[in-house]
Amino acid sequence: MEEQTEVREFHRMPLIGDDAPSFTATTTQGVIRFPDDYKGKWVILFSHPADFTPVCTSEFMTFARMQDEFKALNTELIGLSVDSLYAHIAWLRTIQEKIKWNGMEKMEVTFPLIEDISMNIANKFGMIQPNQSNTQAVRAVFVIDPDAKIRTILYYPLSTGRNFDEIKRIIQALQKADADNVATPADWRPGDDVIVPPAGSCGTAKDRMDGAEEDVYCLDWFMCLKKDK
Repeated sequence: MEEQTEVREFHRMPLIGDDAPSFTATTTQGVIRFPDDYKGKWVILFSHPADFTPVCTSEFMTFARMQDEFKALNTELIGLSVDSLYAHIAWLRTIQEKIKWNGMEKMEVTFPLIEDISMNIANKFGMIQPNQSNTQAVRAVFVIDPDAKIRTILYYPLSTGRNFDEIKRIIQALQKADADNVATPADWRPGDDVIVPPAGSCGTAKDRMDGAEEDVYCLDWFMCLKKDK
């Protein structure tokens, strides 16, 4: 009798500018429907390989500590792994009751953590990558804007915890770019000078070079900045 081999479908990872895949999920905070439940919000959707692991524990404690900072930026957090809801609840309870790390203790995780035993949602987002693992989600971060468009994608190896200052900075930079039609230079932080779009005509370029535009200064014709207000 011919042996049958299970063939698992792996989805293409959605790319920057794509609509984020929609889903309904059971979580530690009840059922969520994305993107309907998050209209008008920025979302950080992130996956971790497994509950009861040390790197992931340090990350969840940090997300919990920074949750109010993200909320102040109109940003909601959603976690995901392929563990069961019961494993999620037990792990988060252990974090709150037992784990002390980096000056943090009794950290309560109140943002939703998705149960994805079927790996349906992880597959929709390309979080299951066969060369890494067929049974665990990689350490991914998707930054999704209020129109449910994917704006940033980050991946970290299993051994490396995420840089949370950078995740927050990305949200701030994207919001600044959208609000003011500007770009942000390397290592930009809120309050730093921003890059203005390239001039659309020779006359405008010359005006900028001559300092005719208020608060704009040019390093050359192709690179002009202005003070952040």
